[in-house]
Amino acid sequence: MNYILKDLEPKSVLKYFEDISRIPRGSGNEKEISDFLVNFAKDRNLKVIQDKALNVIIKKCGTKGYEKAPTVIIQGHMDMVCEKNIGTNHDFTKDPLKLRIKDDYLYATDTTLGADNGIAVAYALALLDSKDIPHPPLEVLITTEEETGMGGAFNLEAENIKGRILINIDSEEEGKLLVSCAGGLRNKIILPICWEEENENRDFYVIRIRGLKGGHSGMEIDKGRANSNKLMGRILVDILKHIDFRLVSLTGGSKNNAIPREMDAKIAIKAKDYEKLKSLTEKINEVFKNEYKVSDPEVKIIVENIEGNNKIFSKESTEKAVKLLYMIPNGIQSMSMEIKDLVQSSTNLGVVSTTEKGVVFDSAVRSSIGSLKEDILTQSQIISELLGATIETTSSYPEWQYDADSNIRKIFQKVYKDLYGKDAEVIAIHAGVECGLFKEKFGEIDMISFGPNIYDVHTPDEHASISSMKNMWEYLVAVLKEIK
Repeated sequence: MNYILKDLEPKSVLKYFEDISRIPRGSGNEKEISDFLVNFAKDRNLKVIQDKALNVIIKKCGTKGYEKAPTVIIQGHMDMVCEKNIGTNHDFTKDPLKLRIKDDYLYATDTTLGADNGIAVAYALALLDSKDIPHPPLEVLITTEEETGMGGAFNLEAENIKGRILINIDSEEEGKLLVSCAGGLRNKIILPICWEEENENRDFYVIRIRGLKGGHSGMEIDKGRANSNKLMGRILVDILKHIDFRLVSLTGGSKNNAIPREMDAKIAIKAKDYEKLKSLTEKINEVFKNEYKVSDPEVKIIVENIEGNNKIFSKESTEKAVKLLYMIPNGIQSMSMEIKDLVQSSTNLGVVSTTEKGVVFDSAVRSSIGSLKEDILTQSQIISELLGATIETTSSYPEWQYDADSNIRKIFQKVYKDLYGKDAEVIAIHAGVECGLFKEKFGEIDMISFGPNIYDVHTPDEHASISSMKNMWEYLVAVLKEIK
């Protein structure tokens, strides 16, 4: 078998990375890679567990002098995001990745590389196969379906894991130690609508919001970008003060975890009110341009005449929908007092849609403290009750709260300073990672996440620094040596 990475360091890590790159492992298609890991363990007489979710746990005793050291969990996920360039002839269900090297970087040809999270798998296999690396007892935990909802972690049977120190290798910036992440939930508010026949010869218009940047509702919520759905709430509340209009529909956003960029509100007004509508929207447009001149300078409000509809919201339903759109919590709710510049809790009104039964307001709530997540949900519940709406919650996942006394963090910091003569940066993210679920499943567990430099993840331009892979491998080996 020809290995294109065979002359690069660290040889053992890159060999196993190349091995797993030959195995299709998109989310939901992990049976082959899971079996590969099981056979790897059996070939080396290591204890292995493969559960119903295809998660794999491999256990290795501590080396001489480390037999009584605390067990360390080495953790990553086996699945990868499968994206390719248009016109690329690659079948992710059966074709191996075509690795290539450019300067210090490792790429796949016209597809995602799978360094997220093949790096963790390769590091783990190299540790398990090693004969001369000092280390405490190890439990290697490789999960499935992380990229599509953390399915493996959700279904993991906690009794199969005994260690209470966990090193997650699913971060993508050398020198940064991840120590906290947000938990989250999704909530849908459903406002019933009373429909009426339009019998006053009203004219129909659509108010459009365009030109916003949007972004990820976790990673970019701190950038102050406008939410098109919430802007529309402001527009309609203002118009309602001056014009007796009726709603026809509200439509905005496409994903609840993305800051929405566009929103359309179809309304019916009397002909005499058009000039007033035009004047009001022009004034509000100038207000928005001033407020968002830095974050969203291209924001614009467009008013267009459209064909009529014989069904409109009643006056009461119109007022309730507008008020609810305006009042639903959105954006940053609190900042961390422990980690500088970290968003602690937030909520994003990502999608608004209109059905025959009512208007649906779909939000994503995030918080690194569980009680604050519940507080945001309570606000939405009370607002819903006041306006006669119902609320549903789904997709709840737990947070990983910062631990000021984390011993594994202190070890990682000490070793980094010893190796590189500078301090590692301690960070937290306002998004979910598997560590939150592990904290919920295992209770008292000391965790940290780190990894080498990986760029453009989840795209065909994904690439990883080979020198950084070497640095972080040596870092991991040095950390394990410290745990006695």
